[in-house]
Amino acid sequence: MGIKVTEVDVFLCVYINQSTGRNPLSCIASLCSEELNHSVAHTLFSAPMSNRSQGLSLVMPPTSFGNVLMVLFSILLAATIIFLNVSVFLSILLNKTLRRENRFMYMLSTCLSDICTGVSYYYVGVLDVRDSYDSPTRTFFIVPTFLGLSYMAILAAQADRYHAVVSPFKYSQHMTRNKTLLIIFSYWLYAFLIVAAHNLVTVGIAKQITSIGTFAGNITTVIIMIGLNVRLFIIARFQLEREPPSEERDNKRSSVYLILVVAVFFLGTWLPIFCHITACHFVRSPCYNFKNEGTDPLRILPRINASLTPLLYIRGCAGLRETLLTKVWRPCSAQRRNLGRLGPIHTRSPRGNFKVGSMSMIVNSCQHK
Repeated sequence: MGIKVTEVDVFLCVYINQSTGRNPLSCIASLCSEELNHSVAHTLFSAPMSNRSQGLSLVMPPTSFGNVLMVLFSILLAATIIFLNVSVFLSILLNKTLRRENRFMYMLSTCLSDICTGVSYYYVGVLDVRDSYDSPTRTFFIVPTFLGLSYMAILAAQADRYHAVVSPFKYSQHMTRNKTLLIIFSYWLYAFLIVAAHNLVTVGIAKQITSIGTFAGNITTVIIMIGLNVRLFIIARFQLEREPPSEERDNKRSSVYLILVVAVFFLGTWLPIFCHITACHFVRSPCYNFKNEGTDPLRILPRINASLTPLLYIRGCAGLRETLLTKVWRPCSAQRRNLGRLGPIHTRSPRGNFKVGSMSMIVNSCQHK
């Protein structure tokens, strides 16, 4: 507690200073200053520290079995997003044939933004973080931008497939890989320019920009995405079926079906938060805010989509799947097996033939079958 200045202290201070010929006001000021310093010190040391000074806690305190499961789910989700998207990203980079196709450039863009989403989820999803404008734990609008980049990449990939199927001759003439990379670079640059604008203006102006832009952008892009989905489905179901069987037709059909399935899953995980934000704008009432990002189901769903998208890419593209199994996952697993063994995998017999281990024989027999 602070030191209390009583009347006796003031009387003694005035009496002593008058008897010694000093100014009594200086003594009274020193007493008051001492009391103020003690009260300030008491306030600083007794008040609870903020989240920044204490260090961030987990998304939920591990006081119950359900809370522990929630923390483990957040950690596993972030790890799954990173692992799957890095695997697909490396598979595309290692396959020269895949890199020649424009649609795989959009896959690279989606994987890169989802990798950033997975890395950032260790902060916003595992820890007690509220990513709002006035929160001390905010990410300055950077983390939501990675989710928005995935959204723009899938929308651009839909438009790319639509153009490639409807006007294949014009598409082959105009849409080169350099132009595709320029489109990808443009929406990445646009996204981070918006981030810079939000951080340079005041909080009130940033909220106005976000409310207007989010409201108009959500409605417009969702309508475009749904419209492209319907149009692509009609093309894949009726137009491509009438073409004579060929490798080009099968490639077009598989690429259209793949982007259709990816867009459907994307809409299924994003429409809840879109509808929530749109409803709040129409009602003109503040949206319900959860305690943090990791316990908000509307913000967990887009992160789940970030782990589903690479799985859909792997399932829907045979070339990507083959590269993933032969050049990314198998060398890593083979290297771990080699480190766990005392001897080499293949040994040479006196006759010069290879003696292969039982596991290698099983793999080879499966491949021949």
